[in-house]
Amino acid sequence: MSSAPAPDLPGRLLRREQLVVGASIALLVGLSWTFLIRGAGMGPMQPPVIALLAMWWLMMTAMMLPSAAPAILLYARVRHMRNGDSGIAPSWVFLAGYLALWLLFSVAAVTAQRLLTGSSMALDSKSAEAAVLIAAGVYQLSPLKGACLRQCRAPAQFMTRQWRPGWKGTFRLGLLHGVYCVGCCWLLMALLFVGGIMNLLCVVAIAVLVAIEKLAPRGEWVGHATGLALIFWGALRLLG
Repeated sequence: MSSAPAPDLPGRLLRREQLVVGASIALLVGLSWTFLIRGAGMGPMQPPVIALLAMWWLMMTAMMLPSAAPAILLYARVRHMRNGDSGIAPSWVFLAGYLALWLLFSVAAVTAQRLLTGSSMALDSKSAEAAVLIAAGVYQLSPLKGACLRQCRAPAQFMTRQWRPGWKGTFRLGLLHGVYCVGCCWLLMALLFVGGIMNLLCVVAIAVLVAIEKLAPRGEWVGHATGLALIFWGALRLLG
């Protein structure tokens, strides 16, 4: 009599872990979008600095986590495959490192907002708007942008090169992945000063562009086309 096949316990555990990680990402993104939508209805009032920081961080979480999900899920898979290694930290440590970097970016964004817009939620100078548009367009075409984007588009190679053992190594891995994401997208985020920081249409458009650049086949070509369009738009604003 042939024995029944053994249950695929490792595969089920992997799927369960990936499901938990994916659900956590979806929950964070959903909560962030909920707070952003509710905040958009508050009008042009300038919130306190702490609330402004929380708004920026939630906005970055909502915009960036969807495109970072493949890297986070890949880490969960690697952790499962090396389950016997006690030096592999949980997936949330990688996620915490990633979000910590965007918190630092949010501090810089709040500082820039206070300096550039004062009590407003957008730039009020046509020349300043044109400068941001042209700068963002030029950066889209720059070698630095391309280098950061290549790291974001190839999470397996990134993890192979940057892997370090232990919780500290995992937090560093998430932090470094965040560095490349910021390097890839920081001037795109500056477009919020043009379109309006709480303009949900602008937020969604940038989030979709970031996801296409990182995840779609030939996404870098879309980034280059966007760069040319931004330069043209900025020139029109400057001359108009």
